[in-house]
Amino acid sequence: MNVLTSLRRVAERQPAKVALSHRGAVLTYAELFDQGARFGAFLRSEGVEPGQRVGIYMHNQPEWMIALLGIWQAGAVAVPFNYLFHPSALRHAAVDSDALWIVTPATDVEKLRDTLDGLAVTERIISVGRAEGAALSFEDTVATAPAATIVPRMDDDDALLMYTSGSTGQPKGVRQTHRNTTAVCEATIDTWSLTPDDHALVCTPLFHVGGLQLLTLPLLLAGGSVTLRRWQVEEWLDDVVALRPTVLALVPAMMFDIVNSLGDGQMSLDSVRVCAIGGSALPQAKLRALTTATGIVAVNIYGQTEQSGLSITEPLDRPRREGSLGTPLQQIVQTRVVLEGQERDAEHGEVGELWVRGDAVTPGYWQLPEVNATRITSDGWFRTSDLVSVDSDGYFYFVDRADDMIISGGENVYPQMVEGHLATCPLIREVAVIGTAHERFGQQVTAIVVPRDATVTAEDIAAYCEGDANLRGLQRPRRIEIVDAIPRTATNKIDRPTLKKAYR
Repeated sequence: MNVLTSLRRVAERQPAKVALSHRGAVLTYAELFDQGARFGAFLRSEGVEPGQRVGIYMHNQPEWMIALLGIWQAGAVAVPFNYLFHPSALRHAAVDSDALWIVTPATDVEKLRDTLDGLAVTERIISVGRAEGAALSFEDTVATAPAATIVPRMDDDDALLMYTSGSTGQPKGVRQTHRNTTAVCEATIDTWSLTPDDHALVCTPLFHVGGLQLLTLPLLLAGGSVTLRRWQVEEWLDDVVALRPTVLALVPAMMFDIVNSLGDGQMSLDSVRVCAIGGSALPQAKLRALTTATGIVAVNIYGQTEQSGLSITEPLDRPRREGSLGTPLQQIVQTRVVLEGQERDAEHGEVGELWVRGDAVTPGYWQLPEVNATRITSDGWFRTSDLVSVDSDGYFYFVDRADDMIISGGENVYPQMVEGHLATCPLIREVAVIGTAHERFGQQVTAIVVPRDATVTAEDIAAYCEGDANLRGLQRPRRIEIVDAIPRTATNKIDRPTLKKAYR
């Protein structure tokens, strides 16, 4: 059914409880869902039909969630445009999704009109706050009388169309159904034992699964409270102390910011019960440093946009296994690890590609039948392109992206594994590893390093590698580049394609 049905049920049980807060503004469950019903009624009055797409182009603020609830109230499909997309990616996503309306902050109307110039949707921009060039303000839309009913949708109808960051080409629209969304929320509630007493501080963006499906929607479905922020490490540290949230989510870049900000200092963040970190491989040295500095014992998570954000995680009730992603959420996903070019599953300890299927897994990419044919098998397995291994107890270990693997001297070298070893170097603040051309070996390991301070040289890093057995042989960085910053995608992951172009 329409995922909104379950969410409204929670709101009706506790109308006076705070659902969302943001910079001093507070919305109770009754207020949040009333405004969502008003926006839904506006969309219906404008002829929006079930299954049509409506875009949201903003960062974390209450109107984001009001718009989402209204879109679902009208039976439409929400398109969370990545607020950090460059103009060509944003234009592609708008054209590809055929969004009928877009909600955006007043300060972004002019930019949005310039980016989407010539498209019909430029005449249907709704501004949060009044702005020249907008069709009308969001405040006007929620003055509409609230819709009394939720437009029915079936489990396999689309609820969301989320666009990947597009670092390897044009962004792809990932279809997420009402069942995908509900299933991952229910599994998250069950896995982390979320209750109405939980409070999430959400700095991961709502236009990404890490902010929406991993935190905000499960917390609301559990009856908890959500505080929305944009990421600023010093503000985040102050907020965790002052607001005492119980549930957090970070990407590795945020973890690096926290550790670097605290330096050798410590700050007890003892209210935190769950701190999930995912988005790319996690250097164990940084995880240990986070625990030392804050007391937070983070849980590793895994789940692409194509898996609605969470399919594997470390169990909270078992001792952690260093380097492990944890175990699959078997109530919503099945898994296989398949050896490349072979017709058999990997044995324990062997590295293969992770295949998944189940309630959390997308039915496919929007309007990309050729891609679907290569990524989804005839019996429904989605090929993730992620290389993993599994131990005898069923714990998964991330190795690398298949397309990032370096083949040096005929041997496989996994960049994120090398990054994990380099992250223990006290001279390094941040590091990315890619493969570049080598006359003898075909490819060589190349380390792009942000140093701890301006005195650190490539020779210093090379000398450190000589003293670490994990960084010798073919895994040794034969080329080391010192940089001020490492480029990142709109979802804060290392932008390896950009690095590969810069360091051929």
